[in-house]
Amino acid sequence: MAPTRPFSCLKSIVGILALLAPTYADKAAVSDIPAAVEQVSTDPGLFEFEKLQLTDHVLDKLSKYQLNELPAISFASPPQKLAERQSNPSSPKCKTYPGDPEWPSEAAWRLFNILLEDRLIKSVPEASLCYPEWGQYSPAACQALTTQWNNSTLRIENPTSIRSIIFQGMTCMPPNYTAAFLGRSVSCTIGGFPEYSINVTNVAQIQMAVNIARELNLRLVIKNTGHDFGAKSTGGGALNVWTHYLKDAQYYAEYKTDDYTGPAFKLGAGIQVLDANRLAKERGVTMIGGEGITVGLVGGYIQGGGHSPLTSIYGLAADHVLSIQVVTADGHFVTADSKTNSDLFWALRGGGAGTFGIVTSITVKAFPKLKVTTMRYNVTTNANFTHDKFWEMQRAYVDDFEKYADLGYYSYYRIRHVGTEIFHDMTSMVAPNTTEVEFRKTMGPLFNKWAELGVPYTPIIKEYDNYSDAWYEAFPQEVWTWAMRQASRFFPRDVISDPTKRKTVMDTIRGVFDEGSHILQFNIRNPPGTDAIDNAVNPAWRKVLMFAIMFVTWNVTDSPEFVNQFSRNLTYEWNPRWRALTPGSGTYMSESDYIEPNWQESFHGSKYPKLLAIKKRWDPQGVFYATNAVGSEEWQLTGDLIMGHLPSQNGRLCRK
Repeated sequence: MAPTRPFSCLKSIVGILALLAPTYADKAAVSDIPAAVEQVSTDPGLFEFEKLQLTDHVLDKLSKYQLNELPAISFASPPQKLAERQSNPSSPKCKTYPGDPEWPSEAAWRLFNILLEDRLIKSVPEASLCYPEWGQYSPAACQALTTQWNNSTLRIENPTSIRSIIFQGMTCMPPNYTAAFLGRSVSCTIGGFPEYSINVTNVAQIQMAVNIARELNLRLVIKNTGHDFGAKSTGGGALNVWTHYLKDAQYYAEYKTDDYTGPAFKLGAGIQVLDANRLAKERGVTMIGGEGITVGLVGGYIQGGGHSPLTSIYGLAADHVLSIQVVTADGHFVTADSKTNSDLFWALRGGGAGTFGIVTSITVKAFPKLKVTTMRYNVTTNANFTHDKFWEMQRAYVDDFEKYADLGYYSYYRIRHVGTEIFHDMTSMVAPNTTEVEFRKTMGPLFNKWAELGVPYTPIIKEYDNYSDAWYEAFPQEVWTWAMRQASRFFPRDVISDPTKRKTVMDTIRGVFDEGSHILQFNIRNPPGTDAIDNAVNPAWRKVLMFAIMFVTWNVTDSPEFVNQFSRNLTYEWNPRWRALTPGSGTYMSESDYIEPNWQESFHGSKYPKLLAIKKRWDPQGVFYATNAVGSEEWQLTGDLIMGHLPSQNGRLCRK
């Protein structure tokens, strides 16, 4: 999307200011306003949308026109004001919330919309068209939405919709999906969705959003796709920065730093995995991205670490970041790399998204084109292929996890309940730098064992001359299963390689499954040498050989007692069994339990103290908050708990 010039309609502000407070605008100087605000960077390394900035010079000139004195908004000297407010014991304990005396008036929001170039969007829940009181009632449109409710593309294109909608409170669902287990009548409210979103098209708008949120003490959230299991991109009473359409991309055949010379891509914050793989194929190279087709690459994925089907040969996506552009809590736009703002650069590579700043772009390494072989299959138990035989099949596979991972292979597979039977699908096993002939030879011993067990499967094995095509066929677009919860754990190599410990692990995984959980598993490693990379990636990632996720699902008609018990089992009964088998390990923050116990250690290990110190340096006031993100232990979500044990995003965000 082509960027527009910032504040092109600033002359109109004078009229609004006159209505709000006649003394706040110098009408005689109106003709000088454009010169004060149209500061455009000429840095060739920036995208066009990044060249449109609120520089220090612009902020000074905005002060000249007394915008900083408008009630409830100030742009004066952000670092000074941050220090003053931090040292002031009377600072507000809670973020300003709708209905508070300090909440901006409608006139103020209209002013903000002009300052934001008409990019401000008042939140309207997507299912509101099913409810007459919202003024856009349409039974036909409601039915169409109900039919498409699990479509991930539909939800991503909405400025506020998220995957983990249960933590938003499910306050506006299509009537057929109103949850009995939440004890709610059929109705529609905003609930935990942000009050306003900004569909940003340039850095100036992002800076303006940060300034507005900071000076008005508003909760600030960031969303690209909403592809998140921890409700980090939503929040009641919040202002949401929606980065989804920052899709700019630039390829460098030879990108040079002190530590790297080679191909690279600079990617805007809205780039998704499907975009990245298409770009890589066009240039005849390979880029690291997740298996999920709609995942946003630049936000929570890379900033959280980012595993992929190529992790076993290249490591995590965060390991290959060369430079980051970011808007920080003081409203400034900065570069973070190995030499400039290096502490921020360290933190943003694996330390988690939504808490250090708003990333506008990231430059990442690209790798040579490579051939790939993939395998997919389905298995369902039956009278002949029993549950016991199925678990023998699984044990035979896990016995050789070291061999497969050390060859650079990766696998992602699911084990689910379907009635009384077990349904298992290998979504895909990915073998980089491997021909089909080589792959079949490697897997031959396992295939022979499975034949002896009578495993009813027909593998689809295919060789590709590039990774992008292999990925596209191996990982079809995911369905957003929103009526669910999950928890996860890393199983280190030293646990899986020990026959006695491995047997205990498989017994425990089966036990959790037999009690009602579904299972996702990954065979994955970080290649040798990655533990020497100096970034914020969880140290437990470097030792992993199996990453396992347990998840529970339910129907909206299920009783509160049933859903509550399953949800509690996940956190308080089942995941502790996995934790007991993996002392000192951890898990992946992006695919973890929403109420992960001791999340600081689980997500960050020994690196948490350093991350917290960086957070306090760059955001002393707590402008940025995300659930279970660095620094979030200083805050609490108020209001009623969901099912008595899950924090809801609907209430106020307050300091403890």
